[in-house]
Amino acid sequence: MQDSLKESGHYTYFERGAGTPLIILHGLMGGLSNFDGVANYFPSKGYRVIIPMLPLYDLPLLKTNVKQFAHYLRDFITHLGEDQVVLIGNSLGGHIGLLHSKLFPEKVKGLILTGSSGLYENAMGESYPKREDYAYIKKKTEDVFYDPEIATKEVVDDIFETVNDRRKLIKILTIAKSAIRHNMAKDLPNIKIPTGIIWGKQDAVTPPNVGVEFNKLLPNSTLYWIDKCGHAPMMEHPEKFNAILSGWLEENNM
Repeated sequence: MQDSLKESGHYTYFERGAGTPLIILHGLMGGLSNFDGVANYFPSKGYRVIIPMLPLYDLPLLKTNVKQFAHYLRDFITHLGEDQVVLIGNSLGGHIGLLHSKLFPEKVKGLILTGSSGLYENAMGESYPKREDYAYIKKKTEDVFYDPEIATKEVVDDIFETVNDRRKLIKILTIAKSAIRHNMAKDLPNIKIPTGIIWGKQDAVTPPNVGVEFNKLLPNSTLYWIDKCGHAPMMEHPEKFNAILSGWLEENNM
């Protein structure tokens, strides 16, 4: 996926297919490749899959927060020339999608949340006290998934490198604190956009009760469970995730 990135203006993104735009928002420690299953499946089904690289490490420290990322997303959608899009967000990406949907509802046709922050996330504020200990980072990464084998050496190496980059670590901790401060419980009842909530039953980062709470507070939402699944359903069970997403898109005429 990294080999097929586009650059336009000051945006870098992956794009494939034509049709209804599905804009995918990756998490704080996630990458574009986390959504390989979605990117490979939906272009042949009449959808345009777009995955922007979010500027997690590129903004000034005072602008490194969830609200600025939501504005960045609005500007990116405008740059693409799209009027309405479906947002699909994992973890921090879900939080950005939610805030964008609150601020700019006219641009959002539908919203998919999976392991989203915005209410509660177990790992937010993590300071990585043993970040130079590879075994520690490996275990922390494995804990994100139900099946630890999903945490390949490539995935662990990438996270190990990131948290040991002092500049990136400062940005990560700043974003995490921003996400904790920007709790959206009071905003959710006013977000009327059709929302699909796809949650891992064994998610240890955003536990199942968080998915239930999102479903309770979002008035136009449907909750779907994937068993034997942790914080990243689109990585652990790509076929099940795609089947649920496909059904939801069809049911909501998107």
